[in-house]
Amino acid sequence: QVQVVESGGGLVQPGGSLRLSCAASGSIFSIIHMGWYRQAPGKARELAAIITNGNIADYGDSVKGRFTISRDNAKNTVYLQMNSLKPEDTAVYYCNAQAIVRPTLNRADYWGQGTQVTVSS
Repeated sequence: QVQVVESGGGLVQPGGSLRLSCAASGSIFSIIHMGWYRQAPGKARELAAIITNGNIADYGDSVKGRFTISRDNAKNTVYLQMNSLKPEDTAVYYCNAQAIVRPTLNRADYWGQGTQVTVSS
């Protein structure tokens, strides 16, 4: 099995910054990609940012230019640096890891429990 654990959420004022961290552990053969999705109350879950094991990153339109995703492949860890935060960034942020697992070498998606980010004055 694979465990995905997020940290770093909290309350921040508009214009502020936060850094989220996410670590994947367990019976991992390799990780294909890791990313962050977010879900605001009453809205569908949407992509914030994703990064491949080749360090190719992609972002949701609403966060481009403000959020930066990075990855430490040796630690199976991904980070999301969020700058110039806006009230509309308020959401639960979920970490996703798509991994190939031992011993079956099957590929599957794994999700964390989510971390709350609130942007408010």
